[in-house]
Amino acid sequence: MTEKKFRALWVEEDKSGVFRRWVAKRLVTELPDHEVLVRVLYSSLNYKDALSATGNRGVTRRYPHTPGIDAAGVVVESSVADFRPGAEVVVSGYDLGMNTSGGLGQYIRVPAAWVMPRPAALSLRQCMMYGTAGFTAAQCVARLVDFPIRPEDGKILVTGATGGVGMIALAILGQLGYRVCAVTGKSEQTARLIELGAETVLSRAAATDNSGRMLLKGKWAGVVDAVGGLILSTAIKSCRYGAMVTCCGNAASADLPLSVYPFILRGVTLAGIDSAETPMSRRRALWQRLAGSWQAPNLEGMVSEISLDEVAAKIEDIIQGRHLGRTLVNLDGD
Repeated sequence: MTEKKFRALWVEEDKSGVFRRWVAKRLVTELPDHEVLVRVLYSSLNYKDALSATGNRGVTRRYPHTPGIDAAGVVVESSVADFRPGAEVVVSGYDLGMNTSGGLGQYIRVPAAWVMPRPAALSLRQCMMYGTAGFTAAQCVARLVDFPIRPEDGKILVTGATGGVGMIALAILGQLGYRVCAVTGKSEQTARLIELGAETVLSRAAATDNSGRMLLKGKWAGVVDAVGGLILSTAIKSCRYGAMVTCCGNAASADLPLSVYPFILRGVTLAGIDSAETPMSRRRALWQRLAGSWQAPNLEGMVSEISLDEVAAKIEDIIQGRHLGRTLVNLDGD
């Protein structure tokens, strides 16, 4: 096993400073020295993977590198009793795919503390259909539900609704009985978002206030935001009294132009959502929710499946804003 070769996405910086990516052959012996070796059967694509694959030093410090913050597969070797060979496991977040060789390769070797047994009600494929995006969406919904924000408290705004986090959050909220307004820059996807559970759909322009006012008319009981910037600040200023806002991304901007008034006059709560360092106990509990009553009945319709050889082109779609929903990467047949 130790001399076995495997296929992996390989990102390298050339002498001119240009980052190039292709599928390369690697040796298992080249992987980091950790406790658990996993044969990856499925991975998925996330915005952070696209950043890593295009040379973003804020995500990945050292190149050459194999991205992939998600992986689901079978334990091949393990030096810890908790994970025996043949066990089906999920690894997502932590440093996987950032500075540790990631799930866009057929093998990973990781610390045992990063490894989670596959939830019994989900297949490995389903786990990666959700992936980090689905787990992040579940965290956002959990903050709203547990706050608590109830369906009768008012509408929930979901921004970036055609992305993985947005689509899955929309589907879960709709299934739980919440009335959801979706924000998207892709107007041609309006019908699809309504099918997924949105009651109404707003354009980015309609969801962005440039007036400079400190507060706007209160509309939202809760917000799931994956984009940041003016859309997030507009959402916060448009919240009703006692609303909960979850913030999990910066696809539009990392800036937040805002006064304190929504917080001190309307009691709005802003909750930051991080998926990489979520403690394992909470991670398992949220995955059980995804495997139980929060399972999205329309998950398959949000997912496109590709091979490892198709990843490089799909990453370009993500960077150019052409990506929709979730992309599952099948490494089982490679």
